[in-house]
Amino acid sequence: MSFRGKRKDGEDHPSDENDSHAPPKKTSKFSASAAAADDSDDSDDIVVCEISKNRRVSVRNWNGKIWVDIREFYIKDGKQLPGKKGISLSLDQWNTLRDHAEEIDKALSENS
Repeated sequence: MSFRGKRKDGEDHPSDENDSHAPPKKTSKFSASAAAADDSDDSDDIVVCEISKNRRVSVRNWNGKIWVDIREFYIKDGKQLPGKKGISLSLDQWNTLRDHAEEIDKALSENS
């Protein structure tokens, strides 16, 4: 049975007490991550190579774990910022991909 629309006895008018049950304010993921990026030291982010003008590979330490990050970037207000398009590989995932590099190269040569 739903309680929506039903009131307990004596609750004919909304009260300030009901405001304490309001959901917490939401914050945008982007603004939270952007603020964290401003506070963090970029020394944990090592750019390994630029794949193209807006794509790069970097190795970074995030939340105490090391990640290989392959990501697209965009420019906003003169700053280069990470976009949504990309992938972050854990060390285990990176090792699996690296171990299969020869097979990937072989498949590429067969399909070219």
